[in-house]
Amino acid sequence: MNWNGITVGYALSGSHCTFAEVMPEIKRFVDAGANVVPIVSNTLMTTDTRFGKSEDWQAQLKSITGNELISTIVQAEPLGPSKLLDVLVIAPCTGNTTSRLANALTDSAVLMAAKAQMRNSRPVVLAISTNDGLGLNAANIAKLLVAKHIYFVPFGQDNPVQKPNSLVAKMDLVMEACEAALQGKQLQPLLIERFN
Repeated sequence: MNWNGITVGYALSGSHCTFAEVMPEIKRFVDAGANVVPIVSNTLMTTDTRFGKSEDWQAQLKSITGNELISTIVQAEPLGPSKLLDVLVIAPCTGNTTSRLANALTDSAVLMAAKAQMRNSRPVVLAISTNDGLGLNAANIAKLLVAKHIYFVPFGQDNPVQKPNSLVAKMDLVMEACEAALQGKQLQPLLIERFN
């Protein structure tokens, strides 16, 4: 697919352990010619963890995309009227974000971007990363699986023995899932072995 002229909203919610895994995927879009607009949760903006400092993740996102971060609801709201984004991907998409999206809550820049995108009948692609995907969050994932304009990056259990409810998307399929979503298709197979 030719990504020149395509604007990708790349949103990150607070699965800090996944940030290092998705940075190369963001760069893939940029290298392919897409304009990438970074959208981040409050957690990314304010929380240092053992996986890295907030300021370092922010700097890395700005460096890769060449764009300023959208980090507030006020900054994200114009994405609807402007119809800026051709596709929005939330990767990683935590259980918290999945739950809020499935229940129409809009309390972060990431969720406002998703609401704006759905308002415009444009694709939203979710790359889930949640410890309770086969627990309480299974109901929310099910609601989103049948929702219009929402697609998933193929996912599976990442650690069935120690974390039997945990589901994580195969992050290196983010671009392929977005390409399929732009054609109105779900990338298949949806359910995969996360690790061989």
